[in-house]
Amino acid sequence: MSIERLHIGPRMSQAVKHGNTVYLAGQVAKTATASVEVQTQEVLEKIDALLAEAGSSKSKLLSVQVLLSNIADFAAMNSVYDAWIDPANPAGRACYEARLADPNLRVEIIAVAALD
Repeated sequence: MSIERLHIGPRMSQAVKHGNTVYLAGQVAKTATASVEVQTQEVLEKIDALLAEAGSSKSKLLSVQVLLSNIADFAAMNSVYDAWIDPANPAGRACYEARLADPNLRVEIIAVAALD
């Protein structure tokens, strides 16, 4: 089986396709100083774009990991996530608190999806 890497950088690829699966690197917001709601929206837009480029979509998500710099942001992040997710096809999901690379970042999301 071949491996296809999208948006290769010096440290990582933003997405890796293998078989019938695409693995997304942790996605963070462009606006690190924004609210958790704005950051979550930006991250989900990046995920949508990467999934589309890879030939998938949020309805084919298999697994999502949400990292919050402060678990107190759980409800605010979910207010955006819940409006975005395909309610007929929700992924398995975990959410936990973690220190992120930039102290201004409030959310990072990692996703795995099936390909079309």
